[in-house]
Amino acid sequence: MEYNFTGKTILIAEDEAVSRFLFEKALKKTKANLFFVKNGVEAVEMIKDNTEIDAVIMDIRLPLMDGLEATTKIKELIPEMPVIIQSAYAMQSTREEALECGCDDFITKPIKVETLLALLHRHLIY
Repeated sequence: MEYNFTGKTILIAEDEAVSRFLFEKALKKTKANLFFVKNGVEAVEMIKDNTEIDAVIMDIRLPLMDGLEATTKIKELIPEMPVIIQSAYAMQSTREEALECGCDDFITKPIKVETLLALLHRHLIY
C-alpha cells in the first residue's frame, strides 16, 4: 500500500545511526517531514519547541533519558501526541510498561516497514 503523509511531521528518537538511516529510508517515500534526535532529553525539548510535530517514534533505550521517561514527559505536555515506542525487547512486561507510561502503540525490532507505516497511518490520518 502507498502511504502519503505530506504535511505531517514525525519526530524519531533513535540513538543508533543504522536505525536512523533505516527509518529515513522507509519513511522518505511517504513525503513526511522527519526530525531526528538521539536521546530522550532532546525528544522532550523538540516537542516543547516545535508545534508542528504530529507523531513520535521513540526508542525505549536512549541515553540521558530513556524512551519511557521521555514519553511520560511528552504526554504531560501534549496528552494527545501519538507516541509509538520501539524496542528490541519483545517481552510482554516491556510492552505493558510502555503502555503504562502513555505510549499509543508498541513495535518491536526488527521493524517491518509495512507494520510501521500502518501504525503511523492510524495515528496521522484520523
